[in-house]
Amino acid sequence: MNAEKDFAPLTPTIVRALNDKLYEKRKVAALEIEKLVREFVAQSNTTQIKHVIQILSQEFALSQHPHSRKGGLIGLAACSIALGKDSGLYLKELIEPVLTCFNDADSRLRYYACEALYNIVKVARGSVLPHFNVLFDGLSKLAADPDPNVKSGSELLDRLLKDIVTESNKFDLVSFIPLLRERIYSNNQYARQFIISWILVLESVPDINLLDYLPEILDGLFQILGDNSKEIRKMCEVALGEFLKEIKKNPSSVKFAEMANILVIHCQASDDLIQLTAMCWMREFIQLAGRVMLPYSSGILTAVLPCLSYDDRKKNIKEVANVCNQSLMKLVIPEDDETDEAKQSMSLQTEANSEESLSKPEVPSSGSLDTSSDSNFSNTSVFTVTSSDKVQVTLNLDGIVQVLDYHLHDTSIGMMTRIAVLKWLYHLYIKTPRKMFRHTDSLFPILLRTLSDESDEFCLSYFGCKVGHSAPPDVILKDLEVLAEIASSPAGQTEGHGPYEGSDMQSSQSELHVPIKPSQLSTSGTKGVECSPSTPTMNSYFYKFMINLLKRFSSERKLLETRGAFIIRQLCLLLNAENIFHSMADILLREEDLKFASTMVHTLNTILLTSSELFQLRNQLKDLKTLESRNLFCCLYRSWCHNPVTTVSLCFLTQNYKHAYDLIQKFGDLEVTVDFLTEVDKLVQLIECPIFTYLRLQLLDVKNNPYLIKALYGLLMLLPQSSAFQLLSHRLQCVPNPELMQTTDSTKIGHGFKKSPAPNIDYVELLQHFEKVQNKHLEVRHQRTGRGEHLDRRVIL
Repeated sequence: MNAEKDFAPLTPTIVRALNDKLYEKRKVAALEIEKLVREFVAQSNTTQIKHVIQILSQEFALSQHPHSRKGGLIGLAACSIALGKDSGLYLKELIEPVLTCFNDADSRLRYYACEALYNIVKVARGSVLPHFNVLFDGLSKLAADPDPNVKSGSELLDRLLKDIVTESNKFDLVSFIPLLRERIYSNNQYARQFIISWILVLESVPDINLLDYLPEILDGLFQILGDNSKEIRKMCEVALGEFLKEIKKNPSSVKFAEMANILVIHCQASDDLIQLTAMCWMREFIQLAGRVMLPYSSGILTAVLPCLSYDDRKKNIKEVANVCNQSLMKLVIPEDDETDEAKQSMSLQTEANSEESLSKPEVPSSGSLDTSSDSNFSNTSVFTVTSSDKVQVTLNLDGIVQVLDYHLHDTSIGMMTRIAVLKWLYHLYIKTPRKMFRHTDSLFPILLRTLSDESDEFCLSYFGCKVGHSAPPDVILKDLEVLAEIASSPAGQTEGHGPYEGSDMQSSQSELHVPIKPSQLSTSGTKGVECSPSTPTMNSYFYKFMINLLKRFSSERKLLETRGAFIIRQLCLLLNAENIFHSMADILLREEDLKFASTMVHTLNTILLTSSELFQLRNQLKDLKTLESRNLFCCLYRSWCHNPVTTVSLCFLTQNYKHAYDLIQKFGDLEVTVDFLTEVDKLVQLIECPIFTYLRLQLLDVKNNPYLIKALYGLLMLLPQSSAFQLLSHRLQCVPNPELMQTTDSTKIGHGFKKSPAPNIDYVELLQHFEKVQNKHLEVRHQRTGRGEHLDRRVIL
C-alpha cells in the first residue's frame, strides 16, 4: 500500500487502521468510515459516497496485501450499514469486490468476505434481488468450501437470502433458471445439497411457479437422486415428491411431452431408487396425460419391458412397470389404424365442430381423457385436452414394432418380458390391423422361432410334453394367439400378391377349402369376436403359416416331439380345426421327406383321435353326411397314406370298415418292422378307449358289420403274441354268435347299427393311391439301405 497516495476523504489514520493486521484496529477504522458515510448521506453527497466505496474496493478489497483486503471488506460492510435503505443505489459497487474475495486462497479472508456480504444483504433486503444470480453463484461455491468456518458463514448468508426471497414477490425466476440448470449438474455433495435446498424453498413460495420450468431441471434432479449421501438422496426425494404432488393438482399446466424422454432415460438407470422414482413418474404421466404420451411409446417400452422380468429383489419396480405397460397399451385405439389423410380430414371436421360448440358451453368436452379405470389413480386429477389435440397425437407404430421385434430377438430377456411383447403385438393386430400388416413379413419369422423358445421349463401338465424339455406355456400360447390373429384377420387378405409368390404355394393354396359366409364379406377392418370355429375368417397368411409351421417341425424334430401336439391343439382352438387339418394334409401330400410326412401324419392322427378340442371334427368325420366332410376325408386319406396304420384308424373313425379291411389285406405286401407293429399295438389300445365306443357297440351287429370284424381279425393276425394281441383277442371273443342275436326285432337292431358306404367316394381310387404312396416309401427305404443307413427290420416274435 502506497503511504503517500491520497485516499481522501479517508484520513491517514483510517487508512493505517484498515491495513493493520489486528482485527480490532480494522474494526475501529470501519466505525470511523460508517460515521463519515453517514455525514455524506445527511449531506446527500453521492459523489463522495461513491468515491469512498471506490477507494475501499479498488485500493483495499482488491489489493494484493491480505490485511488490506480484510480492511476493505469490513469497510464496505460499514458503508452499507451507514447507507441504510439507500444502500440499494450502490449495491453493484458494494457486492462485486466482496464476491471476488470468495475465490481468495486464504480461508480467513473468504470468511470475512462472507461476513461482509451478510451485513450488506441484511441492510439491503429486497433490493439485492436484482443481483440474486451473482449472489447465488458465489454462495454455491462457498457451500462446497473445505473450511468449516467459511461453510458456517455461508450457511448464515444462505438462510438470510432465502428469507428475503420467500417474503418477496419480485423474484426473477426466468433469469435464474439458466443458472440453476447449470449448477444442478455439480458432482460436489455440498453444492448438490445447496441446490436442492433452494429448489425446495422456491417450490414452497406460492408466487413462484417453478413447475413451468421443471423440464429444465428434472434431469439434474434425477442425477442428484443417485448421490452417495443418504441425506441428499432424501432431500431430492422430497423435492421430486413435491413436484409430483403439484403435477397431480395442476396437470393442465404440465409440459408432459418435454419431460417424457427424460423419464425414459432414468427409467433405465442402474440405481434402484432412480429407476423406481422415474418409473413412478412415468406411471403418473401416462395416467394423467393419456394419449399425449403415445408419440413416446417406443422409448417407454424400451425402458419398461425389461423391468417386467425383475425378480423379488426389485418387486416394486416390476409392479410399477407393469402398471405403466398396461396403461400405455390402453391408449392404443382403433382410430390409430386410420391413414394420415383420414386423420387430417377428421381434424378439419373436429375443428369445425369445436367452433360450433363455442355457443354451447353446457355441453362437456368429448376430448376428456378418462384414466379412472385404475384404482390406484381414481382420486387424481385428469389432464383434459381438446378434441383437436387428441386427433393430432400420432402413434409411432414403426418405432413400437421395432422395439418389440428387438426384444423378441433378444434371447437373454426374461419370460414375463417376452409375454408382454407378444401381448403388445396381439393388441396392435386387434386395434391397428391394417398398419400392423405392413410389418408382418418382418415379424413372421421371429414369431415362428418363438415357438422354439428355450427360456423356461415347459409345463408338464400339457399334452405331449416330456420331463426336461423347455418352453414356458404362456410364451407359446401368446405367440400362437398372435400367429392365429395374423392368419385370420381380414386385414391380412391379399389380392394376387403378398405371401404367396412361389408357384408351389399358389398351387397348394388353390386346393385349400376355406368356407366364408356372406356375412363375413361385409366386415372390414376388424375381426368379429363373435365368430365361432365353424365360421372362420382365414386370410392369405393362413396357408403361409401352415407351410412354415410344418417346415419348422421338419427342421426341428425336437419341437415336433415336445410341443407339436400342444401347438396344433391350441391352433385348433384359436382357428378352425377343419381348415388346419385340411391345409396340413394338403401340404404333406407334396412333402418330399417321406419319413417326416409319416411322422407328422401319425402326430396329426393321434391329435384327431384323442384331443377334446377335435370332438366336433371327429363327429363330422364319423358320419360323412355332408359334402364338406367327405371332401375332408378324402384329403386326409391321401396324406394319411404315408402311414398305413393311421390310414386304417381313419377308416375306423369314419366307419369305412370294408375299406379298412381292404387296406389290411394290402399289409401283407408291406415291410413289417418294429415301428409298424408298435403302431398297430397303439391302434389296438385306442380301440379300447372311449373314442371308439361306437365301434365296439357295432360288434354286436355281426350281420351288418362283417368287414369290421374281418378288419379287427386282420389286425390280430398281424400282431405277434403280445399284450395287444391278448387284448384284441379277448375283445373278439366277446363278439356274439349271430344266431344268438336273432330276435323278433332284429331288423330294427340291424338297421340301427348298419352303416352305408359314403356316396361320391371312389374307394378303388383311394386304395390305388395308398399302394402308390407305400411304393414310394419302399423305394426310399431301399435307397437308404443302399447308402448304408440303418433300418430296424426286427420283427417281434
